[in-house]
Amino acid sequence: MSGAALVRALREPVTVARLDATAWNALIAAARAERLIGTLAVRVDAAQAPQAVRPILADARLDAEREARQALWEADRAAEALGAPVLLLKGTAYVAAGLTAGEGRFIGDLDILAPREMMNEIEERLKAAGWEWVKEDAYDDAYYRQWMHELPPMIHRERDRMIDVHHTILPLTARQSPDAEAMLADSVSITERLSILSPEDMVCHSVAHLLADGDMAGGLRNLWDIHCLLEKADLGRLEERAERHGISRHVAQARRLAAVLYGRGRGERLTLWDHVVMWRLLARDGWGRETRKLLRFAFYVRSHWLRMPPMMLARHLVTKWRKGHRPV
Repeated sequence: MSGAALVRALREPVTVARLDATAWNALIAAARAERLIGTLAVRVDAAQAPQAVRPILADARLDAEREARQALWEADRAAEALGAPVLLLKGTAYVAAGLTAGEGRFIGDLDILAPREMMNEIEERLKAAGWEWVKEDAYDDAYYRQWMHELPPMIHRERDRMIDVHHTILPLTARQSPDAEAMLADSVSITERLSILSPEDMVCHSVAHLLADGDMAGGLRNLWDIHCLLEKADLGRLEERAERHGISRHVAQARRLAAVLYGRGRGERLTLWDHVVMWRLLARDGWGRETRKLLRFAFYVRSHWLRMPPMMLARHLVTKWRKGHRPV
């Protein structure tokens, strides 16, 4: 499986020297599909790659560097528009802080966290600075505003870059209710304009996104983030923060999975649920395509089940189905 090959290459980069052309094709395909091609390029010594592969890795490193510059520029523009320091989340935070998780990382949207009571002011300031709404559907707009953990996504009309403004890290209807005020209070300034979550809260955020919210599509990258972020976290304090945010069980599972897949945790005692999650994370064929369709669909349903109560979930899925949405 190409997913397992990607994990092995990230964990032990020297092993790529043994790969033949077919295995390299599968590895590159999986890395691209998981948006880990830049990370792979940074980890692997180019001299150990075949001549034909080296330009691919070089391009990936350049692309990641370009995205990092763009992400930091967008963060600066957001801080300018808001007239206040910005608390960065996810990839932009990792790059801005110079963390291992940011090395070679491809960055999509700019994600920031701010107090919920400031959402209206932030919305108006961003609109005045050139950001526009992405979602024009009235149902989607209302759903975001009433139930989600963020404003509807916005995109800048000139730079074509998106921003997601969060007021917490999980939907308001989710079973867990992380303490966003505590995250804001314990944030760490890295420049006059930019701040990030504490190391422990960064782990909690990434874990919540992987195990308590989504369908785990692209989960190998999220787990790689967690593996890297754990290096900077105080484990005792991490347990305290995880309990405060109501995700202790998820953090414990993420630590086991990160140790087994990316670390040296061969002796970890895995549960049946751990194995199921790993089957989902590693479900890619030699062309980088996702496999195990029924398992993927089960995790798709689970992601919605985690986000909302049964009756609300039923209404939401029926509405989205009528509007033409179909799970991949």
